[in-house]
Amino acid sequence: MNRPLSLVTGGSRGIGAATVRRLAAAGHDVVIGYRTDVESAQALADEVTRQGSRAQAVAADVTDPGDVDALFDAAARIGQLTGVVNNAGATLHLGDLADTPVEVIRRVVELNLTAAIYVARRAARDLGQGGVLVNISSAAATLGSPHEYVHYAAAKAGVDALTQGLAQEVAGRGIRVNGVAPGIVRTGIHADAGEPDRVERVGPLVPLGRVGEPEEVAEAIAWLLSDACPYVTGATLRVAGGR
Repeated sequence: MNRPLSLVTGGSRGIGAATVRRLAAAGHDVVIGYRTDVESAQALADEVTRQGSRAQAVAADVTDPGDVDALFDAAARIGQLTGVVNNAGATLHLGDLADTPVEVIRRVVELNLTAAIYVARRAARDLGQGGVLVNISSAAATLGSPHEYVHYAAAKAGVDALTQGLAQEVAGRGIRVNGVAPGIVRTGIHADAGEPDRVERVGPLVPLGRVGEPEEVAEAIAWLLSDACPYVTGATLRVAGGR
């Protein structure tokens, strides 16, 4: 029996890296897409290779359609792609929308929505019968995230629409498209936006009383990629501690 082959964008750290480890533990071979952190990506590839999975780290800026094609082409050289995790993203700023620089808005929409569409477009071409695309959204898409990152929330709301629409387009080909919407998760996204201690500030405000861990989100992603939910498509699973 052929092993599943999954591609994870933004796979060198945070939720992406946790997903790579979880999928490898479930018997997947993996392609780890990353933008600049070659050391982390290669270390992760080496780690899962030692555990028995084939793994390749591939540098790609997913805001560039040419790089997206190169990433998928690299996966195709390994084998038939069975799963794609559309994970690359960032907020890049915390504050009111009125105070958010135009360049930050452009970059955030380009990375979190436009690039996600590029990846989903190529996934729709490359995945075959039984293939699964999981788009990583955010609880912000429905909360709006006022005074923090309305620009990011708006982009992630677009990802939810992408999930629902594409799921219907490719259902007849036996491809499932779902989403996962994490809440506040302990990753580097907060430091990248300028507040490394944000998880400590907002954790107590979550109904479950704490922030989430990347591994908890990875479990949801792995479930959606598995054969355990063959009738689930067009859905976005919230992993947000009650928010």
